[in-house]
Amino acid sequence: MKPSLNLRIALSSLAAHKWRAILAMLGVFLGALAFTGVEHVSQMMVRQAEIETEKLGPNLYAVLAGSVRFRRSGTASIQNVARNFTVADADALIRGVPSVLEGAPFVSATMQVRSGSRAAPARLLATLPSYQSIRSFYPEYGRFFDAAEVRDHAKVCVLGRSIAARLFGEPADAVGQSVYLFRASFRVLGVMEAKGRDLSGEDQDEYLLMPLTTYLRRVGNQNWVNGVYLRLSSEASLEAVGASATAIMRERHSISPGQDDDFSTMSPKDTVQLQRQALDLMSTLGGISSVISFAVGGMGILSIMILVVRSRRVEIGIRRAVGGKRRDIIRQFLFESGLMAGLGGALGVTTTLALVAAGSAVADLPMVIDPANLAMTLVGSCLLGVAAGAYPAWQAARIEILDVLKS
Repeated sequence: MKPSLNLRIALSSLAAHKWRAILAMLGVFLGALAFTGVEHVSQMMVRQAEIETEKLGPNLYAVLAGSVRFRRSGTASIQNVARNFTVADADALIRGVPSVLEGAPFVSATMQVRSGSRAAPARLLATLPSYQSIRSFYPEYGRFFDAAEVRDHAKVCVLGRSIAARLFGEPADAVGQSVYLFRASFRVLGVMEAKGRDLSGEDQDEYLLMPLTTYLRRVGNQNWVNGVYLRLSSEASLEAVGASATAIMRERHSISPGQDDDFSTMSPKDTVQLQRQALDLMSTLGGISSVISFAVGGMGILSIMILVVRSRRVEIGIRRAVGGKRRDIIRQFLFESGLMAGLGGALGVTTTLALVAAGSAVADLPMVIDPANLAMTLVGSCLLGVAAGAYPAWQAARIEILDVLKS
C-alpha cells in the first residue's frame, strides 16, 4: 500500500475513536514532556550557574569567616560570621597557599547611602584594588581606588551601576560627586560596569566599594574581616588549595584536632557541582515519572488498537479476500499505533520547546536546546507505539476470511 493511503486510513481510524485515542496519546505526551522538560530545565539552570560562576572571575577561591549555607536554588550565604578573621590571616593565606596569584580581603555590610535628598540602601564592600582582577569587575566610568588611597585611608568610593543610577540619575554623572555614609562624606571615583547577581544572590550593581583600610578605621572601627578572595593559577588543584588553606587557618586560630572550623572554604565550582547534583536528582525523578507515563500511554495504545482490530474485522477480511497480504496488514496497524504515539511525543516535545522559550523570556534563563534529547524522545515515542501495536497487528493478520463470513 502507498504511504499516503496508509496515512489516510490511520487518521480515519483515529477519528473514529478520537476520545480513546486522545486518552492513549495523553500518557505518551506526559512521558515526553517529563523526559524532555525536566532535562531542559536542569540544563538551563546549570548553564545559568556556570554563567554566574564566570561573572565571579577566573579561578576564584574564597576563605570566609563563619559557615556557608547552600540553598536549594544553588545560591550560598554566610552564617555565624566569626569575628576573629584578621587581615593578617588573609595575608598568611595569600603568601602560604600554593598557586595563589593575588588576594583581596574584604568586609561586607549593608548601609544607607545619601546624596542630597536621595537615599538608598547599598551593599558596602570594603576591599583592595586587586579585587578588580580577582572578580573580573571593572569601572565603566571613572576609576577604581588605588594603593595610595588604601594606604592613606582615603574617604573615596566606587558605586555599582544601579545604586549610582538611583542616586544621580545617569550613572556617569556620579563621578566626582559626593555621597554620605552616616555623616561622613565620600568622593565617588567611578561607577562599575553592570554585573548582575552572583551565586550568593547579591546584586553586584548595588555595591558601594571603598578601601578596606578606610572602612576598618573610619566606618566600622573594627580589626576583623569577612574573608579573603584568592585568584588561583589555571593549573591549581582545588583539593590542594583547600587542604593548604584549612591547615593554615586551623594553625593560626589554634583549633585543636576534633574541633570544628570557625571558617569556610568555597569555590564557585563547588557551588555549581552541588547544584548539578541536586538537578541530577531532579532529572532522575523526572525520568522515573516519564517511564511511568510512557508505560500508561503504551497500555492505552495497546487497548485501543485491540478495539480497532475488533471493529475492523470486516475491512480486514475484505482486504484478505482481494489479495491483501498478512505483512501489509501488520504494517498498517503498526503504522497506526506508531503514528498515535508519535503524535503524543511530538506534542510533548513542542510543549517543552514552548516552556524553554517562556523560561528564557520570563525568568531570564539562558535558552538551552538539546537536539539529541528531543530526537531520542520522538524516536522512542514512535518505537513505544510500534511495540504496543505489535500484538494487535499480529491478531489482525491472523483473521481468516471464513471467520469474518461466519460472524
